[in-house]
Amino acid sequence: MMNIDSTASRAARLRALLNRPEIAFIMEAHNGLSARIVEEAGFEGIWASGLCLSAQFGVRDNNEASWTQVVDVLEFMADASSLPILLDGDTGYGNFNNMRRLVKKLEQRAIAGVCIEDKLFPKKNSFIDGDKQELADIDEFCGKIKAGKDAQMDDDFCIVARVEALIAGWGQAEALKRAEAYRRAGADAILIHSRRSRPDEILEFAKAWANRSPLVIVPTKYYSTPTQAFRDAGISLVIWANHLLRAAASAMQSVAAEVHKSETLVDIEERVAPVSEIFRLQGAAEYNEAEKRYLKRSQTTNAIVLAAGRGEGLEALTEDRPKVMLDVAGKPLLGRLTDAFHRQHIRDITVVGGYKADAIEAGGTHLVLNSDFAETGELTSLACALDAVRNDTVITYGDLVFRHYILRNLLETEAELAVVVDSSDAAKSGTRDLAWCSRADARSVFGQDVRLERVAGGGHGCSSPASGRWIGMLHVKGAGRDTLLAAFEALRRRDDFRFLGLPELLNGVVRAGHAVRVVYVHGHWLDVNNEQDLLAATDFAHGQSSVGVNS
Repeated sequence: MMNIDSTASRAARLRALLNRPEIAFIMEAHNGLSARIVEEAGFEGIWASGLCLSAQFGVRDNNEASWTQVVDVLEFMADASSLPILLDGDTGYGNFNNMRRLVKKLEQRAIAGVCIEDKLFPKKNSFIDGDKQELADIDEFCGKIKAGKDAQMDDDFCIVARVEALIAGWGQAEALKRAEAYRRAGADAILIHSRRSRPDEILEFAKAWANRSPLVIVPTKYYSTPTQAFRDAGISLVIWANHLLRAAASAMQSVAAEVHKSETLVDIEERVAPVSEIFRLQGAAEYNEAEKRYLKRSQTTNAIVLAAGRGEGLEALTEDRPKVMLDVAGKPLLGRLTDAFHRQHIRDITVVGGYKADAIEAGGTHLVLNSDFAETGELTSLACALDAVRNDTVITYGDLVFRHYILRNLLETEAELAVVVDSSDAAKSGTRDLAWCSRADARSVFGQDVRLERVAGGGHGCSSPASGRWIGMLHVKGAGRDTLLAAFEALRRRDDFRFLGLPELLNGVVRAGHAVRVVYVHGHWLDVNNEQDLLAATDFAHGQSSVGVNS
């Protein structure tokens, strides 16, 4: 395929697409976001569909959106993408004078060309009673083409004349007569349209047209036709005219219905594109780079993952790898954890390995080793990574699977020390890392100032029931770093330090009189301690699959 000069103007690139020997394809877009998506998909041009531009405004494809409103959207599309844009300009939004002004305004916004159709203003979509719609007078339409060509300042700006004779049922002879008149009037290409489900009349027209000028088609109705048939017929440009909008509508309908029915976002949030992907499409990365140049750099958040153990109850599955490398729905536990950190823009991740540490694979993380993992507790592992407790830091067990909102809510807490506690009945019935807090979880009241009082296993002589279970996730920020390190050093002086775990560290902080804020959750997480947990984690992960068009 002949490459188009990427340094040429957009109008020149559209003209090159229309005139090159090989067939070209352009995709519909209807706003800046979809224009960027089209470019990232690899297309060489964009069709600014009249139907889709009207639909995104929520109005009919009957010129209910004014041409100035359309031009405003086009400006955003041109800013978001470097591709040449061909506007579906309906009938030119009026007579020859409207056409002249339209061309002028399109060129001012770097739009590469406009396609106008030989129907009467205001237009009506061709697939709605097309055979009953009147066509424009040939001479009047030719005058509109000539006016547009005379008005353009860029010689490469393209005007495509759309012939509606086949849609209206006027036959091949009329279609060819009109196409030739429009070519002679200065049209740079002819778009021949059809509403039949077979391409026969299009291919018949193409044969009779015999490449007199570039020929454009829109195979929305005859979509099952093999593309090779278009190549063999000498078609210059194929327009995929409305499929991004239709795909978006289908997905939005599915999501809206599900959220309305469930009255929660929990089951949908992780099945749609993350907000970070929208930020990426909006160009947030460029802003971040500019921020580094022009603003004082803000502190970043680090993470420490304790992943030294083999895992009791998982011996049959961990002969050659540690627990954190067990597969959960096609991705290791550690990979899912680092994905959750990345989603919250945490890139500086330290993993403390021990058992089969050479089998740990997590690209972009720092691996440190607790060589005495078999005889020591979690605080010995944390000691190996203590240098990573700088700025804000998340410390977590390595066997967690959770909804992303849990980490997000923890990070958004203003407290210098904060933990996540699960208040569900299932969590409170456990025997590990039970938490007693200053208040029970009032699930209808948010933003409570709840403090951690103690973390321990069950059966430790507590007369009051536990408030929940600490899930194994701690956030340290600001002065909380010094508080945590002081408590750690106090524990390090104990004779039994090498056997201590993270709960003892939290209790040490509380005993020293420092507040540890509690962020309550109600389920939506799992830790993996045996094969049954691993199966449950797999089911949990599968519940977060992506929303598709037909969901």
